[in-house]
Amino acid sequence: MTAQTRKIKLFKVPFASGTSRPGTEHGADSLIEAGLGRMIRNLGLEMTEENFPVASDVEKVSSLLADRAASSVVEGAFPLVLGGDRSVSAGAVAGVTRGAGNTGLIWFDAHPSLLTAETSTTGFANGMALSSILSEGHVRKENVVLVGLRDVQPGEREWIRSEGLTCFTMHEIDRLGVEKVIEAALGVAGNGTDGIHVSLDADVLDPLEAPGVDWPVPGGLFFREAHFAFELLSESGRITSMDVTEVNPYLDEKRRTSKLIAGLIASLLGKKIL
Repeated sequence: MTAQTRKIKLFKVPFASGTSRPGTEHGADSLIEAGLGRMIRNLGLEMTEENFPVASDVEKVSSLLADRAASSVVEGAFPLVLGGDRSVSAGAVAGVTRGAGNTGLIWFDAHPSLLTAETSTTGFANGMALSSILSEGHVRKENVVLVGLRDVQPGEREWIRSEGLTCFTMHEIDRLGVEKVIEAALGVAGNGTDGIHVSLDADVLDPLEAPGVDWPVPGGLFFREAHFAFELLSESGRITSMDVTEVNPYLDEKRRTSKLIAGLIASLLGKKIL
């Protein structure tokens, strides 16, 4: 986060109608119960919470979240949005870009979420979150970076290639290492922008580390890789907002996923080993 921002505005969005599986509507509460609030306050940050009502309409939730996230940016706070399924990210990004102007986007996910109504076989909004963000022009494609991909549908692959989106799959992370990938991601997302939004889908992590997700894919980021990545993002001083989605406590084991994600958020907000 930026050195000037000491206020965290935490939005709890208990929404899971963008997917077919129950559980992610409790993701925000699970993160709080895993100690996230305590971690944030231990960093000396001021935090206020805003709870969203349980809802079932993707467009209404996205619109409401966008309005409130935009207001928090104008007030000088760091918006931290806790979902909910991946569709929540669309409202979060719409809001922070409206409030902050030109914003870059680093998208951590095992899946690109670039399906459309024409290419999706399910029609669920969680698989269309990034395509919605790009189609509505909330961010410039030149400032979008996808990190951690390893499950890409043919239609998504075509979109990535045709639009020239910057992607670092797990292959690139293995080959280049986390440090070089994050440095490159910051360069792309931060090129000519006023700040960078980090969007984290819990399934970017390896399911051996984080089993509490709807769509686990083997071969993801491990504990230290993930923490190192988020420590580097924090050190950059360029991160101005964040959303976290797809934590499913119904599928978790002894809160392992929630504890890991809460720790990653704390790393992004400035927590260090020493």
